[in-house]
Amino acid sequence: MLKATHSPCPLVKAEQIMLKDAYNMYYVVTVRTMTREGTGVKVRKPKRKLFRKPQQYDDTNNTPENDDSLLRYFVCKRVKYVWDTESASYIPLRGLDIGYRQSYFHNITGLTIAEQSKRRVLYGSNVIDVHVTPIIIILFKELASPFYTFQLFSVCLWFAENYWIYAVCIIVITVISLIIQIYQTRQFERALRNTITSTDNTIVMRASESFENIPASELAPGDIIEIPRFGCDMQCDAVLITGNCIVNESMLTGESVPVTKTSLPNTTGMRLENDPEVTVKTHSRHILFCGTHVIQTRFYGNQKVKAVVLRTGFSTSKGELVRSIMYPKPLDFKFQRHALYYIGILALIALCGMIYTLVLKIDRKDPDSEIVIRVLDLITIIIPPALPAALAVGMVFSQRRLKFKNIYCISPRSLNICGTIDAVCFDKTGTLTEDGLNMHGVVRAEKNKFEPILKDINQLPKDDLFFCMACCHSLTIIDNEIIGDPMDIIMFKATNWDLEEPGPDETRFDMMTPTIVHPKVDKSSSSFGTLSGLDIGIVRQFPFSSSLQRMSVVTRRLRAKNFDLYVKGSPEMITSLSKTETIPHDFQEVLQSYTKHGYRVIALAWKELSMMENHLKPQSTPAINELKDANIRTIMVTGDNMLTALSVARECNMVEKSDRIILVQAYPPDVDHSDVTFDFVYADDKNTKVDEAFTLEDQKKIHIDLDNPRFHFAVTGKTWAVLRKYCPDILRKIAVKGTVFARMGPDQKGQLVEVLQDIGYSVGMCGDGANDCGALKTAHMGISLSEAEASVASPFTSKTPNIECVPTVIKEGRCSLVTAFGVFKYMACYSMTQFISVLILYWKNCNLSNDEFLYSDIFLTSTYSITFSRTAPYEELVVDRPLISLISPGPILSLITQVSLVTAFQVFVYFHVQMQPWFIGFRSNLENDYTSHENSAVFIMSMYQYTILAIVFAKGYPYRKAFFTNWWFVLNLIITLAITMWLTIDPDKDLASHFQLAILPSIKYRSMYIGIAFIQLVLAYSVEKFIIDNDVLRRKISNCLKNCIPSHNLVYNTIESEIDNDPDWPPVSDKQVDLAEIFQRQDNVQQDTHNLEEMRNSLEDVLGKDFNDDISQTDESAQMLLNGSPGAISRKSRSNSAIDNPAFIDDSMGYNTAL
Repeated sequence: MLKATHSPCPLVKAEQIMLKDAYNMYYVVTVRTMTREGTGVKVRKPKRKLFRKPQQYDDTNNTPENDDSLLRYFVCKRVKYVWDTESASYIPLRGLDIGYRQSYFHNITGLTIAEQSKRRVLYGSNVIDVHVTPIIIILFKELASPFYTFQLFSVCLWFAENYWIYAVCIIVITVISLIIQIYQTRQFERALRNTITSTDNTIVMRASESFENIPASELAPGDIIEIPRFGCDMQCDAVLITGNCIVNESMLTGESVPVTKTSLPNTTGMRLENDPEVTVKTHSRHILFCGTHVIQTRFYGNQKVKAVVLRTGFSTSKGELVRSIMYPKPLDFKFQRHALYYIGILALIALCGMIYTLVLKIDRKDPDSEIVIRVLDLITIIIPPALPAALAVGMVFSQRRLKFKNIYCISPRSLNICGTIDAVCFDKTGTLTEDGLNMHGVVRAEKNKFEPILKDINQLPKDDLFFCMACCHSLTIIDNEIIGDPMDIIMFKATNWDLEEPGPDETRFDMMTPTIVHPKVDKSSSSFGTLSGLDIGIVRQFPFSSSLQRMSVVTRRLRAKNFDLYVKGSPEMITSLSKTETIPHDFQEVLQSYTKHGYRVIALAWKELSMMENHLKPQSTPAINELKDANIRTIMVTGDNMLTALSVARECNMVEKSDRIILVQAYPPDVDHSDVTFDFVYADDKNTKVDEAFTLEDQKKIHIDLDNPRFHFAVTGKTWAVLRKYCPDILRKIAVKGTVFARMGPDQKGQLVEVLQDIGYSVGMCGDGANDCGALKTAHMGISLSEAEASVASPFTSKTPNIECVPTVIKEGRCSLVTAFGVFKYMACYSMTQFISVLILYWKNCNLSNDEFLYSDIFLTSTYSITFSRTAPYEELVVDRPLISLISPGPILSLITQVSLVTAFQVFVYFHVQMQPWFIGFRSNLENDYTSHENSAVFIMSMYQYTILAIVFAKGYPYRKAFFTNWWFVLNLIITLAITMWLTIDPDKDLASHFQLAILPSIKYRSMYIGIAFIQLVLAYSVEKFIIDNDVLRRKISNCLKNCIPSHNLVYNTIESEIDNDPDWPPVSDKQVDLAEIFQRQDNVQQDTHNLEEMRNSLEDVLGKDFNDDISQTDESAQMLLNGSPGAISRKSRSNSAIDNPAFIDDSMGYNTAL
């Protein structure tokens, strides 16, 4: 349409643009303009361009389109793109999340009302609006589809020939189908709107430092907002510049426990290299994301908690999440596409029949109206208008069976796709394993060696280990309940201490101490209200950073003059920051002895280890085994650490004991290496112990042991990012053999699903429906484990929080898919059967009567297609997947043979009846009375053939139960066969007259039709059972096609063959190394240096001048421990510390890193 109404032109002059996205979907957008002066803001340019200037055009001429005072833009998928004259391209409009340094946010003074209005002109209102499509629009879109258009044509034709009963039935079915489709569409849009819609007021600070309460929809990037003391729902993305916040980010990350957000360090006046640009990825611990809930704020003195708005509307994190739901990757399902091909073939057959009819009717000089009606009637016969409704019935029954098992489906069309699944990705925590953690015990270190595990925490002495367990956390109290990370809660409760957050009137720790921990005191005792001397104030918290895998706190004991530091994190990270001589000699041995059993091990500052155990759900292993027995790949994709993920993978039998695991580590190019470097190392030895590994560097390369060729790749999120950027070919190999993907972010989970789809897998995803929503929406089968009955993030929602639902949905999907194949083949053969009957009778200028059509179309075919679909799925998953393509040898051969049998038997009875001595041929009449022996013979035979086809296509094992278990279908067969036999042998005269059915004179001859029908049943069933469904023959044909047509082979099969046939890949080495060394190489030292600077600045902000004075007055060397955010210091000298002096601070505040 665009090409018909517009002509090509330079991009800068375009009024409308046709866009093609990564999924080959086309969009037409209208270019609009606004004045740059009216926006009041400079547009920042990202690195990537959406469009580049076409080379064939010269855009240097001075035209109104090149006027710099005008800003040209368009909106696509709710994202605004603006024209950049410098690069001659449209670029995505960004907020303050690109190109602004940390100091900028501490120096801005807020926007005036006029400035805010100007920016809103450019960025739009701060609203994530999901429009609920009007019913009339949905109706017109549905009616515009080819099937509904064809149904409208058919209904009009049937009314013209007085076939109104069936026309009314089709109208009723169509109306019901439309109502269901409109209801489902509206339900989804309303659910999405209700989920994301949030209206609230926000307090903004104006340039005059006055505060004003305004609707959140009026916010614009650059506004300074106040975060209420008792929390709020964030209406935008904003960077925190003062105070701390406790935030629930479950919508974005899936973590239902609060996290602490700290203010952005103030780098005003510092050198440029110490004043980095703020980005969402590197400064996420300082950013409050839209859609998250701020539970509580923490502030110092009377200081307000303030944040600067970065992004609004659909540019926010919540907006990106909503857009991923609104515009998911389209799924290409072969069955639906191939069904249209069959319709086209049937239309060509109809065309041949129309020509045949046209020639006969013209030769007989029939009236023109009669010719037109009879010719057009053939189209409605061979292309059944009831086909869409018949195909939908099976999905409806599957949906009802799933609902009975607490599995809810909001997209029945997804059910057929579930039958093709051959790979399933699982989240770990909360999906394979329990949500919570249990305290298993503590391992102390003495004299550089670990002691036996201590499970009774009360036996621990009150030393640094105990104090670290009590203080090193980000817990808070809300409504008299301790809230925070479950691991923090479990560890703190194990100490049996109390957490207290002083009010404004409490000053014993001064106003900079927001949290206090102390031993429990019996309120009934005389000592209640007195201080124990062990009371510890948490001066500053530096929350856990997933990229740096650690957190720390600055603490001060009651009445103490010094500050203390406690840190905890992953063992690999803590040891990497420690001097070698302070690490216990048996560190790796003890660590891996616990991680290989699935314990979550946390290293504490100084030398002790604390273990948490994350129990595997009892239903996980049986479900995994069931999927593996059906040759369905099971993949773990988790944000947890690698060693725990490997342990869980073995425990749930995702990786069998005899299988090998190869860790893949990829490192981006650096100053020493111009190319990507790799490490392929064994995660275990040949006896599957997890305490040995092998490295690639400087060792002889070997390949997998031929006696045990099965191996699995294990990949971290960092390696995934490197491979995706630099080595997409190797990434595909990793995807084929990868089983464990650890430390994966939400976006990386979706990327994994897409890569698996690109190489030919039908992918399922099972997760909690929060941070997995992108992957759940992208997958062919997304199952969210949630208490809600419907999730906008996935087509399926299981209220039973375990993975037993996955095999259940796949079984129903296979059942629904096989049912759809059966119904389609039945409807195609039914239409061909009726088409052949009509063509045969047209030869004698005869036809089937309306009542005969009605009996075949409604009483036989419609009831069969409905009851046929009620058959339940088979109890077990088999190895072979059902066919997913109608254009394959099996379905094609099946249709050809069955239609050939139908044609042969109809032609036989047509000529055989004419050979009888009592036969009287049909004579045309003006009353359209088709009573004749030819009509009776063909109609009686066709009635049996409809039943035969229903029985033949009602396949059971291995995807459905046997058809005789479907009592509705069996009852339907009994009733219809009884009536058909009655009409054959001894029909009532009045009924026969009503049907225009001539009663054949010989009862013996009439009974012969039952024998003929039985012969066809035996032949049809034998062909289907022993030829079409023959496993040996089918595999031979499939292998022949793979060899003859390379494209017929799935991509992942080709890749797997290449790996198996290459003895030098993957290259692994036989030298043992510590796993911690492998993971440590990926850590970025520059990030640690940056955080060291940030640590110092933050401490100065908190402790002020007293901190500098205190440092300069002491001769003792202060010790510092690095952390994921600003760290902390300790004035005490601890020579027995296992984590000893990773960095020092001298009196002149110079930094000397000694890692």
